[in-house]
Order: sequence, then C-alpha cells, then structure tokens
Amino acid sequence: MLAIESVVSPNHIPELTALMRTAWWMTDRTTADVAHLLDHSDLLFAVTHDPTGELAGFARVLTDYGHVALLLDVIVAEPHRGSGVGAALLDAVVTHPALADVRSLELVCQPELIPFYARWGFTTEVGTSHLMRRTTDPRLRAQA
Repeated sequence: MLAIESVVSPNHIPELTALMRTAWWMTDRTTADVAHLLDHSDLLFAVTHDPTGELAGFARVLTDYGHVALLLDVIVAEPHRGSGVGAALLDAVVTHPALADVRSLELVCQPELIPFYARWGFTTEVGTSHLMRRTTDPRLRAQA
C-alpha cells in the first residue's frame, strides 16, 4: 500500500538523498542540498510504502499559484518503477488543490518519458518557445 505525503520527514532526508543520487542530473546532491531544496520548494510529494515507510517516490513543485508551476525532481526508486508510483505522484500533483488555478504546469523530461507525461496532458507543443538554460553544471548541457 502506498501513502502520499506533502512533507518529507527529516528521517527521510538521507534516503531521499540516496534516491536522488540515482538520477544522472542529481548525482552530486548532498543531504544539506536536499534539506535546502525541501525548505525552499512550494509543494512536496513523497510516496512511501506502507507499512515499512520506505521512500518509493518523490516530486516537488515551484509555483506562483496563478500563472505557472514547475514540476521538478520526479523520481521513483528502482524497485518501485512500473508499479504505479510515478502515476500516483503525477495524479497527486495535477489534482492538488493549490494548483487548481495555475494556468501552466511545466516540466522538463527526457524524450523517452514524453508518453508517460502525456497521459496527464503534458505536451511538447509549446508554440515557438524553446528551453533556455544558464548553468555551470556540464551534465545539463547538450551532449553531441
């Protein structure tokens, strides 16, 4: 059985840090980094597996609650992939009452995940907009 929480217990920070480090774009996150991002995100979604309390998935949102919300760091622990944890996370995000009036919910994903996110109405059709980034992280630059 899964439970979705809107807080991450301090006890889960090391586990969340380890989970984040399994994703190529978060391999250098420290427990201090994770504690900081938890403190400064607008909405948190943590999926735990009952009765163990094991962290099965996580996502967070930055938003102004009116015009835009940015979905970040969606991740599911390897043993729980394909079991509905990701779908539970997305359901929780898109139906969250605090996001009901947001005009645009946005995310960045790898091409192979486009069909997954399309199930919730996400699209690559964003007019003539292009993602632009200023970063010091070489992992986030285009690979030739």
